Amino acid sequence: MRGNIYIYIAVMSLVSFAVRVLPLTLIRGQIENRFIRSFLYYVPYVTLAVMTFPAIVEATQSPAAGILALAVGMALAFLGAGLFPVAVACCLVVLAAELVLC
Repeated sequence: MRGNIYIYIAVMSLVSFAVRVLPLTLIRGQIENRFIRSFLYYVPYVTLAVMTFPAIVEATQSPAAGILALAVGMALAFLGAGLFPVAVACCLVVLAAELVLC
């Protein structure tokens, strides 16, 4: 059983290495395809959203408070508010919503 963990670590290391190195070695020139370029442009934003959204909803005592704060934050960001005011407003919305809901 103890020896298997080293095999698991080696396989995970090889997979991680391959995922990072293969694109660098296979794609040498400029990417001309418009679809692939736009896809690659949005990958970091989608990854951040996928990691952040569940935390927003599950970090509060009630998911409704998280969803309400998300809606307020999105509205403020859409209206041009900066990161700090949006964060403060979302925290206040969660606080108020949890005082009312719980």
